[in-house]
Amino acid sequence: MNTRPHFIIIGAMKCATSSLHEQLATHPGIFMTQLKEPNFFSDDDQYAKGMAWYESHFADASPMDLCGESSTHYTKLPTYPHTIQRLQEHVPSAKFIYVMRHPIDRLVSHYIHEWTQCVISTDIHQALEQHPELISYSQYSQQLKPYLDAFGFDRVLPIFFERLCQCPQQELERVCRFIGYPEAPTWKEDLGTQNVSSERLRKNALRDFFVEAPILSDIRRNLIPQSWRDWIKGWWMMKKRPELSPAEVEKLRAVFDEDLKILGSWLGLEQLSCDNFKSTVKEAPSDWIKVSGIR
Repeated sequence: MNTRPHFIIIGAMKCATSSLHEQLATHPGIFMTQLKEPNFFSDDDQYAKGMAWYESHFADASPMDLCGESSTHYTKLPTYPHTIQRLQEHVPSAKFIYVMRHPIDRLVSHYIHEWTQCVISTDIHQALEQHPELISYSQYSQQLKPYLDAFGFDRVLPIFFERLCQCPQQELERVCRFIGYPEAPTWKEDLGTQNVSSERLRKNALRDFFVEAPILSDIRRNLIPQSWRDWIKGWWMMKKRPELSPAEVEKLRAVFDEDLKILGSWLGLEQLSCDNFKSTVKEAPSDWIKVSGIR
């Protein structure tokens, strides 16, 4: 029986990792944990539950299954500094899949997610000052370097969100080749998009009680018109996607361009920057050129 993962989707947050997790889970011979984001190797409180707790999430896997899990906390430095050490100790042979997205787009989506979860209550302009993780989680070379140092290029697969959206079947095939899946995978269009921040409501304990309680839910659906329900729902929705000022965008570009220059040198994507990120990753060969030497 398999009790530990053969591969892990390590992030980045808000880069379609949930969708990739669900797509892989539909394939016979691939077992994905029902609990997405166990965050076992990153979060101290989860790690304290012990390996038996972690292994229990793979208990239903068949002996020949390729087992995987997805935890975006694994690429959230400096928030979780012990992740790599724990991975080396407990899953030294695992492979890692890292999904990246235009760094500013990822930052904005991250902000929306944290706003819906009531982690951030300020506007995005104040949040940039008060929550440095919005920026650090989009610095992909900094997040990747510990994995490349510890496990090597052959054990880490870089994926780009923009390319995954443009040619999902091709990218799924590449992921499956990487993890050693012997069958021909198929991207299921009917699964839709998982975990979309823009469709979320801000958390509210009282509202959630009325929405989730079975009896009250039936009453709400049968007696309250949809137009009223949508109007009430709007009280907790983000009305407009937040926009950064031109000055903020320029500051972020300066930070991210330095990081992307390093990332691009590793992947053979020279002169990668915020300005050309989307077109470059969409047009690049499906198998990235790996350049020796990590700065």
